[in-house]
Amino acid sequence: MLEEFKKFALRGNVVDLAVGVIIGAAFGAIVTSAVQDLFMPVIGALTGGLDFSNYYLPLSEAVKTGLPYAEAKKQGAVFGYGQFLTVSLNFLIVAFVLFLVIRAMNRLQSAQADKPEAAPAVPADVKVLVEIRDLLAARPKA
Repeated sequence: MLEEFKKFALRGNVVDLAVGVIIGAAFGAIVTSAVQDLFMPVIGALTGGLDFSNYYLPLSEAVKTGLPYAEAKKQGAVFGYGQFLTVSLNFLIVAFVLFLVIRAMNRLQSAQADKPEAAPAVPADVKVLVEIRDLLAARPKA
C-alpha cells in the first residue's frame, strides 16, 4: 500500500496540481493586496474618502454604528456589504487576469499551429540519387 501511495503522490499530474495550488495561493495574495491596497483606496478617494470594507448595517441593537467592521462584528450581527463589495472586486480582477492569460496562451498556440512546418532538409546523397533517377527517366529509350 505504501508503494501504491508513493506512485500516486509522485505522478506528474499530482505534482503539477500541487505547484498550481501553491502558485494560485501566492497569486491570490497578490490580487488581494492589489484590491485592498491599490484599487479600493482609489475608489474610496473617488467616492469621497470612503472605505468600502467598513460598510455594514447593524443587525443587532448591541452593535454601535461608526465602528470599524471588525469591531462591529465582535459586538454582534452585522450585514457587511462593504466587505462583500471588496471580495467581489477581488474576484472580478482575478477572473479578468486569468481571462487575459488564457487568451494570450490561446493566441500563442494558434500562431504556432498556423506556422507551416519547414520541410526537412534532404541529405546530399538523396539529392544525387534523385537527380540520377530523373536523368534515367528522361533518357530516350533505344
